[in-house]
Amino acid sequence: MLKMTANILRTLFSKKPTRLYPIEVRTPFEIARGKLVNEIENCNFCSICALKCPSQCISVDKKAATWTCDPFACVYCGICVEACPFKCLHQEQAQRRPAYERQILLKKGLPH
Repeated sequence: MLKMTANILRTLFSKKPTRLYPIEVRTPFEIARGKLVNEIENCNFCSICALKCPSQCISVDKKAATWTCDPFACVYCGICVEACPFKCLHQEQAQRRPAYERQILLKKGLPH
């Protein structure tokens, strides 16, 4: 018990090692890959992003001109961004905010 006393006192009077995340948000790193954004006006609905996605969180319907993404399944690897031939996908540095219920990103464009 006496061996732990120094460690306990040091921990009690030092700065907290964690932050209260939703309240205190850290600025993202310069090369951070954040939330996925689709500029639907430039999308051709070719579904290459859905085919390349390793977590299979993207689905594309060419007939209905819809693009959907499940952010809870997305691992934010950026493979879909690199594979997009029309460069309509990109990732922002900002992280997605915490959510209490499942949200699906649905984008509807003009059919080609």
